[in-house]
Amino acid sequence: MGKAREVQLQIMGIVILYVCVVLQCNEFKEENSGELDAGHQSTKPQIKGHIWWIKMGIYSLFVLSGQTVATLLGRLYFDKGGNSKWMSAFVQLAGFPLILPFYCILPPKNSTIDSVDTDRPPALTFAFLYVSLGILMAGMCLLYSYGTSNLPVSTFSLICASQLGFNAFFSFFLNAQKFTFFITNSLVLLTISSALLVFQPDDASDSKKISKGKYIIGFLCTLFASAGYALMLSLTQFAFKKIIKRNTMRAMMDLIIYQSIVATCLALAGLFASGDWKVLKKEMEEYELGKVSYLMTLIWIAAGWDVFTLGAVGLIFDVSSLFSNVISTLGLPIVPVLAVVFFHDKMDGVKVVAMLLAIWGFVSYMYQHYLDDSKSKAERANATQVSQASTGEEVQI
Repeated sequence: MGKAREVQLQIMGIVILYVCVVLQCNEFKEENSGELDAGHQSTKPQIKGHIWWIKMGIYSLFVLSGQTVATLLGRLYFDKGGNSKWMSAFVQLAGFPLILPFYCILPPKNSTIDSVDTDRPPALTFAFLYVSLGILMAGMCLLYSYGTSNLPVSTFSLICASQLGFNAFFSFFLNAQKFTFFITNSLVLLTISSALLVFQPDDASDSKKISKGKYIIGFLCTLFASAGYALMLSLTQFAFKKIIKRNTMRAMMDLIIYQSIVATCLALAGLFASGDWKVLKKEMEEYELGKVSYLMTLIWIAAGWDVFTLGAVGLIFDVSSLFSNVISTLGLPIVPVLAVVFFHDKMDGVKVVAMLLAIWGFVSYMYQHYLDDSKSKAERANATQVSQASTGEEVQI
């Protein structure tokens, strides 16, 4: 448990570092947006490229670290005596207040831009968007809680990998996602990587604890949760393009906070309506690791999922929902591997192969983005040369 707490503290350090870097990037863009003249246009794409890759690295680290720590602690909660599905869902959603201090220090909204943008939908449309995504998020977290409590880790990871296929389906119709050879290769490799975990035999003790009925319930809940998560990612990308229409950090934070408020309120209402709140005191007293560990486990589950959400929405904001899901799927084989360290699970060749395939799939996807970035820079350079040549001809005339 001590090692798990060290990992959790490292996540909070990453949060602070991330916000500082992003804020500095935003300030840099605002301060220099009007200072770059025609003579500096050739260096501007290069500067933006560096900032983009730094942010993508931080977002990806957030997704992988947050998902891994929160999943491991979620398993710890149920293994050591936790039993409330609504409490598990609640802590997955209740971590958003941790980012409120950073939200308050963001640069203020640009009133000039807001006044010029007359195409923005009314406030009622935004309210409907946040409420809809919040309801979908709350339902998804509850279904994942049932899956986590009723399935072995390897089976749970296998079913979660299906979210990549669901996301590709939804992205194709909602966001006109294009599929190249390297993207398709990445999807196949990442899916196979997680699917291999089904051949990893679970401990006999775990198998005996799970009845056939609970297994079926866990399977169906996790499958529907994966589809819901994929739909939410695609809808988030669609909302940024068609409704929000603002490429700012504040717009991203607004979406995270408001949908989290709705989802947290729904989970809290479910906790009281189901009567689970009545047994929480007894659950805490009978928790095998003690009362303090019980509270710390729940708190750090909330922090881990909040870090994950921040990174996932950031990847959707700057890239696409499919890319965000690729990074999330990359982390699925990491959980069984780290379980070797924290839960003393056995490591075998299947887990090693799964990890290598996941890394291969991730590199394939990133290589496609490298090709797209190189192509974009070449097109901008050609456009600049053509523009300069036409300007020179006009001057001669």
